[in-house]
Amino acid sequence: MKEPKTIDILLLILLGAIWGSAFFNIKIATYTYDPITLVFVRVFFALIALGFYCVYKKIKILAFSKGWKMYAIVGLTNITIPFLLIAYGTNVVDSYLSAILMSTTPLSGTILAHFFISNEKLNILKSIGVSLGFLGILFLFFDKLVISESNIFYVIIILCGSTFYVIGGILTLKFLKNEGNENVSTSTILWSLIFLFPFCLYQEPWNNLNPSVESTIALIYLGVFATGVAWMLRFHILTKVGMVFQTQVAYLIPIFGVIFGYLIMDEQITWKVLASLIIIISGIYIVKKGNKGIENL
Repeated sequence: MKEPKTIDILLLILLGAIWGSAFFNIKIATYTYDPITLVFVRVFFALIALGFYCVYKKIKILAFSKGWKMYAIVGLTNITIPFLLIAYGTNVVDSYLSAILMSTTPLSGTILAHFFISNEKLNILKSIGVSLGFLGILFLFFDKLVISESNIFYVIIILCGSTFYVIGGILTLKFLKNEGNENVSTSTILWSLIFLFPFCLYQEPWNNLNPSVESTIALIYLGVFATGVAWMLRFHILTKVGMVFQTQVAYLIPIFGVIFGYLIMDEQITWKVLASLIIIISGIYIVKKGNKGIENL
């Protein structure tokens, strides 16, 4: 892959800003949308955006091909479950905290990849990075203004969402690695929507739905931009510069999440939060330095 140019760096920053902005928009959307309806509508708009993209690019969608079971499983583990867990958790905790907790995905991914992917074994550098990153998370638990008895359950829920992202990523690497990014993303999003549909019907949101304009705008943004457009932007970066460069967005997401939480949501940022953020990002950096191959998580 070619060396990243200025435009590539700017696009990566834009991707980090879009994904970092997802968390405060989830928070706003949960004001008047229940988590299941929120995730269903978000995935629906994402599918429309990606569907148009695939039609324009004449990309064949293999969601219902012979390998449909793996597309379905990845859709469940990589989209449906984590999206729901993040929505439930962010409904209670501050949006910037969700962004920081979700930024730990490369750390938990490194541990699980050691056991399930042959060429992703832990080494000394990775082990140091993972240990440092999780120390950063642990440090957050000592800030009672951020994590307390009233929200610790929802913090754990968000961390579980991060873990399911990793599981979905590992399954993608093992079984769908060569099926094309656009096809895999669109096919798994389609299956995610199929899984969500019966739960959405059971909720009967139309009976109790009283959405505000603010929440509706946030929800549309989540579907079209934070999911659909962000994935297409990710595809562009992947094909132009490569996976190693694209994964650097992991550093940017929590930073933008904290900035947006402070500026837009007026959330309180303590020195312990900033210290934890620095420790976690340092851990991710060390883990990435310890990777010899291309990192896909």
